[in-house]
Amino acid sequence: MTLEQDLIAEILSKSKTIAVVGLSSKTARPSHGVAAYMQAHAYRIIPVNPREAGNVILGEYCYPDLIIAAAEHRIDIVDCFRNAADIPPIVEEAIQIAAPYLWMQSGIVNTEAAAWAEAAGIKVVMDRCIKIEHRIRL
Repeated sequence: MTLEQDLIAEILSKSKTIAVVGLSSKTARPSHGVAAYMQAHAYRIIPVNPREAGNVILGEYCYPDLIIAAAEHRIDIVDCFRNAADIPPIVEEAIQIAAPYLWMQSGIVNTEAAAWAEAAGIKVVMDRCIKIEHRIRL
């Protein structure tokens, strides 16, 4: 196993709650499908999306940001479905809530934000789909 594979295995085995930043209520969106899959595999999903705040997605109340979500829930993984340019403010909030893990979905790469998160003690996975990685390890 590589260090990244070891990290992914650690994240998936030690985590229970995933804040999905950018979760959409539209069922055709990848964020919705991935979150529904993870929820079906015993992970608690916490939707975070300012456009959907106050709505219920996948049976869970949607929060406008991580700070408010973390006031009510312990968050293990911050799973990002946002453009790479939008990651730094998410990292800032992840640091504030002391999230142990930051996950940037497939196609999302922001090395500066990842380095910032890692310097704050957050373990980071970039450019990987959490659903695919979970399936591999089943």
